[in-house]
Amino acid sequence: MDFPTLEGSQTTLTSNDLRAYFEAWDSGPGIYKWMHYFDIYHRHFEKFRGKPVNVLEIGIYSGGSLGMWKAYFGPRCRVYGVDIEPACKVYEGEDVEVFVGDQADRAFWADFKERVPSLDVVIDDGGHLVNQQVATLEELLPHLRPGGAYLCEDVHGASNDFGVYVSGVALRLNGDDQPEENPHNNERRLVATASAFQGAIDSIHLYPFVVVIEKRDVPAEEFIARKHGTQWQPNFFKSIRRR
Repeated sequence: MDFPTLEGSQTTLTSNDLRAYFEAWDSGPGIYKWMHYFDIYHRHFEKFRGKPVNVLEIGIYSGGSLGMWKAYFGPRCRVYGVDIEPACKVYEGEDVEVFVGDQADRAFWADFKERVPSLDVVIDDGGHLVNQQVATLEELLPHLRPGGAYLCEDVHGASNDFGVYVSGVALRLNGDDQPEENPHNNERRLVATASAFQGAIDSIHLYPFVVVIEKRDVPAEEFIARKHGTQWQPNFFKSIRRR
């Protein structure tokens, strides 16, 4: 299927072209999104625009968002779609390839990763069940390139099981090791060795109904606390810990 570009969509270009594209989309394959998602997309995806980028959307539904991604990221973008419904193959086109499979099936993802190069952006808008979301995240996060962004949509409910899972994952950013103190070197006063997770993951963002995980552009090996200045108050917190 041929999708319009931003220039050919009667869109008035704004600071958020995705929102403008959606607002102008009044016919053709359907796009169904919460409106506050567009600012989240743009905040985390804008850095990829105009570059060679591999984008995966899980959950194609009526196909319109495949064209939206292609228009937003530009002519050097390659879009992949995954859906459990075979009819979604109709949305394939130039630089758009659709795979049919169950996102909870790790064997499906193993085959997918053999056939698809490393990804820069993953958008999980699939079945929204925790077993599907967890399997997809665990299989695809390592397949994301450095600097890549992983976004999961429609994480609804204060006790959402996937939200609880991600909250547990986020704790790993704090690490387990206590930093080593070097009182003789203010440029390396405290040094903490990065865990494998801390070395690869830059940040985890929580928004209403959305989780975003971003990988580091360059892996981190350690974290350093420096001390600059000559006048210092007594370390109140250290004295509390000694009591």
